[in-house]
Amino acid sequence: MADQPATQRQRIDKWLFFARIAKSRTLAQEWVEAGHVTLNGDKIRRSSVEVRVGDRLDVMTRERDLVLIVLAPGERRGPFEEARHLYEDQSPPRQTMSRFDHAQRDPGAGRPEKKERRELDRLRSKRDFHGE
Repeated sequence: MADQPATQRQRIDKWLFFARIAKSRTLAQEWVEAGHVTLNGDKIRRSSVEVRVGDRLDVMTRERDLVLIVLAPGERRGPFEEARHLYEDQSPPRQTMSRFDHAQRDPGAGRPEKKERRELDRLRSKRDFHGE
Protein backbone atom coordinates (compact mmCIF):
# COMPACT_ATOMS: atom_id res chain seq x y z
CA MET A 1 0.00 0.00 0.00
CA ALA A 2 2.92 2.37 0.49
CA ASP A 3 3.63 2.20 -3.25
CA GLN A 4 0.10 3.31 -4.23
CA PRO A 5 0.72 7.11 -4.15
CA ALA A 6 3.99 6.71 -6.05
CA THR A 7 2.26 4.81 -8.86
CA GLN A 8 -0.39 7.52 -9.22
CA ARG A 9 2.26 9.99 -10.45
CA GLN A 10 4.36 9.83 -13.59
CA ARG A 11 6.79 12.01 -15.50
CA ILE A 12 4.96 14.06 -18.10
CA ASP A 13 7.19 12.99 -20.98
CA LYS A 14 6.63 9.32 -20.15
CA TRP A 15 2.89 9.84 -19.84
CA LEU A 16 2.65 11.62 -23.22
CA PHE A 17 4.57 8.75 -24.79
CA PHE A 18 2.53 5.98 -23.10
CA ALA A 19 -0.75 7.74 -23.97
CA ARG A 20 0.34 7.86 -27.65
CA ILE A 21 0.12 11.65 -27.81
CA ALA A 22 3.80 11.89 -28.81
CA LYS A 23 5.50 9.41 -31.15
CA SER A 24 8.62 9.29 -28.99
CA ARG A 25 9.66 10.27 -25.51
CA THR A 26 12.25 12.63 -26.99
CA LEU A 27 9.54 14.43 -28.95
CA ALA A 28 7.48 14.73 -25.76
CA GLN A 29 10.49 16.27 -23.99
CA GLU A 30 10.95 18.75 -26.83
CA TRP A 31 7.28 19.79 -26.65
CA VAL A 32 7.54 20.35 -22.90
CA GLU A 33 10.79 22.31 -23.10
CA ALA A 34 9.44 24.44 -25.98
CA GLY A 35 6.42 25.42 -23.87
CA HIS A 36 3.80 23.58 -25.94
CA VAL A 37 2.41 21.77 -22.88
CA THR A 38 0.55 23.32 -19.97
CA LEU A 39 -0.33 21.49 -16.76
CA ASN A 40 -3.43 22.78 -14.97
CA GLY A 41 -3.07 26.10 -16.80
CA ASP A 42 0.62 26.61 -15.96
CA LYS A 43 3.33 26.35 -18.63
CA ILE A 44 5.97 23.86 -17.70
CA ARG A 45 9.52 23.76 -19.04
CA ARG A 46 10.88 20.61 -17.39
CA SER A 47 9.98 17.16 -18.62
CA SER A 48 10.56 15.77 -15.12
CA VAL A 49 7.35 17.38 -13.84
CA GLU A 50 4.97 14.68 -12.67
CA VAL A 51 1.32 14.38 -13.66
CA ARG A 52 -1.35 12.97 -11.36
CA VAL A 53 -4.79 11.55 -11.90
CA GLY A 54 -7.20 14.44 -12.49
CA ASP A 55 -4.61 16.86 -13.94
CA ARG A 56 -5.55 18.84 -17.04
CA LEU A 57 -3.03 18.96 -19.89
CA ASP A 58 -3.17 21.35 -22.84
CA VAL A 59 -0.92 20.07 -25.61
CA MET A 60 -0.30 22.13 -28.75
CA THR A 61 0.75 19.83 -31.59
CA ARG A 62 1.34 20.66 -35.22
CA GLU A 63 -2.01 19.18 -36.25
CA ARG A 64 -4.27 20.49 -33.47
CA ASP A 65 -4.58 21.59 -29.86
CA LEU A 66 -5.48 18.87 -27.35
CA VAL A 67 -7.18 19.25 -23.98
CA LEU A 68 -6.72 16.09 -21.92
CA ILE A 69 -7.69 15.01 -18.41
CA VAL A 70 -5.34 12.39 -16.94
CA LEU A 71 -7.31 9.32 -15.82
CA ALA A 72 -4.44 6.94 -15.05
CA PRO A 73 -0.66 6.67 -15.29
CA GLY A 74 0.71 4.51 -18.08
CA GLU A 75 2.58 1.29 -17.53
CA ARG A 76 3.77 0.75 -21.08
CA ARG A 77 3.28 2.05 -24.61
CA GLY A 78 0.60 -0.34 -25.71
CA PRO A 79 -1.94 -0.28 -28.52
CA PHE A 80 -4.29 2.66 -29.01
CA GLU A 81 -7.18 0.81 -27.38
CA GLU A 82 -5.13 0.51 -24.20
CA ALA A 83 -3.72 4.04 -24.36
CA ARG A 84 -7.08 5.80 -24.75
CA HIS A 85 -8.04 4.66 -21.25
CA LEU A 86 -5.27 6.85 -19.80
CA TYR A 87 -7.03 10.13 -20.62
CA GLU A 88 -10.32 11.83 -21.35
CA ASP A 89 -10.20 13.97 -24.47
CA GLN A 90 -11.96 17.32 -24.02
CA SER A 91 -10.53 18.92 -27.15
CA PRO A 92 -12.82 21.08 -29.25
CA PRO A 93 -14.07 19.31 -32.38
CA ARG A 94 -12.01 19.69 -35.53
CA GLN A 95 -13.17 22.06 -38.23
CA THR A 96 -13.54 19.89 -41.30
CA MET A 97 -14.16 21.10 -44.81
CA SER A 98 -16.02 19.08 -47.39
CA ARG A 99 -14.40 18.19 -50.70
CA PHE A 100 -16.69 20.73 -52.37
CA ASP A 101 -15.48 23.51 -50.04
CA HIS A 102 -11.87 22.60 -50.84
CA ALA A 103 -12.57 22.79 -54.57
CA GLN A 104 -14.12 26.26 -54.40
CA ARG A 105 -11.91 29.30 -54.91
CA ASP A 106 -12.68 32.94 -54.46
CA PRO A 107 -12.81 35.06 -57.61
CA GLY A 108 -9.37 36.48 -58.30
CA ALA A 109 -7.59 33.90 -56.14
CA GLY A 110 -5.10 31.55 -57.73
CA ARG A 111 -4.38 31.17 -61.42
CA PRO A 112 -6.67 32.99 -63.86
CA GLU A 113 -9.22 30.96 -65.74
CA LYS A 114 -9.28 30.88 -69.52
CA LYS A 115 -11.85 33.70 -69.77
CA GLU A 116 -9.89 35.88 -67.32
CA ARG A 117 -6.62 35.19 -69.17
CA ARG A 118 -8.15 36.29 -72.50
CA GLU A 119 -9.42 39.50 -70.90
CA LEU A 120 -5.94 40.19 -69.53
CA ASP A 121 -4.37 39.55 -72.95
CA ARG A 122 -6.86 41.97 -74.59
CA LEU A 123 -6.14 44.61 -71.96
CA ARG A 124 -2.36 44.25 -72.39
CA SER A 125 -2.57 44.41 -76.17
CA LYS A 126 -4.59 47.66 -76.00
CA ARG A 127 -1.95 49.28 -73.79
CA ASP A 128 0.91 48.15 -75.97
CA PHE A 129 0.28 50.76 -78.68
CA HIS A 130 3.62 52.61 -78.49
CA GLY A 131 4.93 50.42 -81.36
CA GLU A 132 2.41 51.91 -83.82
